Amino acid sequence: MLSQKLKNYNVILASGSPRRQQFFKDLGIDFSIQVKEVEEVYPAHLQGSEITDYLADLKSKAFTNLATNDLVITSDTIVWLENKPLEKAKNESEAFEMLQKLSDKKHEVITSVSIKSAHFQKIFNDTTQVYFKKLTDEEILFYIKNYQPFDKAGAYGIQEWIGFIGIEKIEGSYFNVMGLPVHKLYEELMKL
Repeated sequence: MLSQKLKNYNVILASGSPRRQQFFKDLGIDFSIQVKEVEEVYPAHLQGSEITDYLADLKSKAFTNLATNDLVITSDTIVWLENKPLEKAKNESEAFEMLQKLSDKKHEVITSVSIKSAHFQKIFNDTTQVYFKKLTDEEILFYIKNYQPFDKAGAYGIQEWIGFIGIEKIEGSYFNVMGLPVHKLYEELMKL
């Protein structure tokens, strides 16, 4: 259905995330992957979805001289806890610290998506509430050692072991927590 809608577009997914790439395949979208290095720095005053909107837009700006049928899709995800962003952990100690902070609390996962062509741009976002149980240090260490969650906002993947044992409930899109609000992306692409 979506592939028919997008048949006149050259869809470019600007993401190295295997999860986002799988979502595109599962949606039946013909796409190519082009990742451009962007320094993901944003103004300090931005809050919540303003950060992810800004970064999704920043990533799209790396694509200049688009052909008339090019459609570039960029996105960014953060974990938002107590009015502060948790991005990707650089090492085991950062991952441990992040997961300790998330333990026994509710946080938000915010993902923004930019759909950009030579003629228009649409940026949208989605927020999911995630509730973690109280995690033991042993559980956190086991997860970090066995899953190396350094490519994920907040140092965890909901679809991995820590999600199975640690997440009590979510309010909103599960797939948004994995890094893409697939339902909203589908709606926006169907409007093209």
